[in-house]
Amino acid sequence: MAAEELTLQSHIQHHLTNAKMCAAPDGGVAFNKACSEAGFWVLHIDTLAWSIGLGILFLMIFRSAAKKANTGVPGKLQCFIEMIVEFVGDNVRDTYHGKSKLIAPLALTIFVWVFLMNLMDLIPVDFLPAFAGWVGATFFGMNSHDVYMKIVPTTDINMTAALAVGVFLLMIGYSIRIKGVMGFIKELTLHPFSSNNMVVQILLIPFNFLLEVIALIAKPFSLALRLFGNLYAGELIFILIGAIGLMQLPLHFIWAVFHILVIVLQAFVFMMLTIVYLSMASSDNH
Repeated sequence: MAAEELTLQSHIQHHLTNAKMCAAPDGGVAFNKACSEAGFWVLHIDTLAWSIGLGILFLMIFRSAAKKANTGVPGKLQCFIEMIVEFVGDNVRDTYHGKSKLIAPLALTIFVWVFLMNLMDLIPVDFLPAFAGWVGATFFGMNSHDVYMKIVPTTDINMTAALAVGVFLLMIGYSIRIKGVMGFIKELTLHPFSSNNMVVQILLIPFNFLLEVIALIAKPFSLALRLFGNLYAGELIFILIGAIGLMQLPLHFIWAVFHILVIVLQAFVFMMLTIVYLSMASSDNH
């Protein structure tokens, strides 16, 4: 019984471990287990490779559709791309109340890119990691159990946090662009509590600043953790299903059908919250 639990535990642990690269003590490059004590500066090369690759795939598909677009009868790809662009454009027009040419392309990029990264969750969990292990063992003489490959970038908190930090920096940038540096500072110090009495208003500044900073920082945290938590939980269920071997396929299909909703919904939520946060940052009502 203990052996079975150990086997299941090692199976789960292996699938939840990223392929890592770090600087070795001798000045070279170390990988995976050798990076366990490397500290903060460790690259998750599988997350980087899959996210960049999917980003390039997104650009290639949309560029191809744009080059082949015509005013006549559109092809299937053009119709599909136009539906996505129109869907994102409608949400931007309804949600973003400022004026910026960047928001619509940004929202489209976020929605499609996050969707593609989430979509990798539908591939059976043992397929690509097993292939990576075979390549490592065949061509590099590595032990297949020491080869790690996580193919869903959004199950890595580093990836979702990086996306959220990007949105956070845009929020700061738009706030300063619309309101100016002093306007941004006033927004952090003179709201939500205000008073016509100068002395009282000065006394309220520390409380306002604390509340506004917490609210500001909570936005990227919520973006990162929401996307990561939902995809990580779904991936964990796929891993548990994969532990039963070849019989996993029927159960994998059933869970995948349900998980499709999560994949699309989380990409949509990330896009919509980004638009909402940038709209709030662009508002100069105060």
